[in-house]
Amino acid sequence: MPETQIHPTALVDPKAQLGSGVHIGPYCILGPEVTLGDGCWLQNHVTIAGPARIGRNNRFFAYGSIAQQTQDLKYKGEPTHVEIGDDNCFREFVTVHRATAPGEWTRIGHRGNFLAYAHIAHDCTVGNDVIFSNNGTLGGHVQVGDHAIIGGLSAVHQFCRIGQHAILGGCTKIVQDVPPFMIADGNPAEIRGINKVGMERRGFSPDTVREIKEAYRILYRMNLNVKTAAEQIRATIKLIPEICQLLEFLSSTERGIVK
Repeated sequence: MPETQIHPTALVDPKAQLGSGVHIGPYCILGPEVTLGDGCWLQNHVTIAGPARIGRNNRFFAYGSIAQQTQDLKYKGEPTHVEIGDDNCFREFVTVHRATAPGEWTRIGHRGNFLAYAHIAHDCTVGNDVIFSNNGTLGGHVQVGDHAIIGGLSAVHQFCRIGQHAILGGCTKIVQDVPPFMIADGNPAEIRGINKVGMERRGFSPDTVREIKEAYRILYRMNLNVKTAAEQIRATIKLIPEICQLLEFLSSTERGIVK
């Protein structure tokens, strides 16, 4: 791995911990409680304030602002954190904020692609292999599952959940949970169907897609409440892992689900 390179105009606190092969471009700023893993690349004018623990091979494009303090007005200056996994890409002007309560974390997984102006607020948990299109925005305490796609100019209300393999259309407003494998679109949002194309691209079998489509029909086309629909799904559909994940999501919702 090549040696770490720090541009002369960059300001890197001596207490920051840098892995091997890190590239820090012009006018970047790193705080004292920042840990960067091997192979991370900062283009220019990137600020990582910290405390932040960042894994390997992450790429940060110009004017990103990572691990700044929360915008939550309840924050009183206590130590809070950001944790980022490996192989993520943060494009121009992406913002990621630390948690609010002492000792808490904002967490991002691996291999995410966060396009320009995406925002991850305090205390969010974002899974692996996600895509945030331009201006995709999360309020505080949002949970985003693996392989979810957040459409451009979409906004997710605080404490909502976006299930794995779900997709939000552009300009979508989310104020309740979006179940796994579903497509949500509109303002106010509605569930438009299952993410069939996304599942096929990720290797889901035709049988699995068919079972999820049937679960969608029961949940959204039979005029049942969520509890009754979940009971019907459990009684009539083969309990493959994906159906079990959907049922667990439905049973644990606190805000209700997008209809």
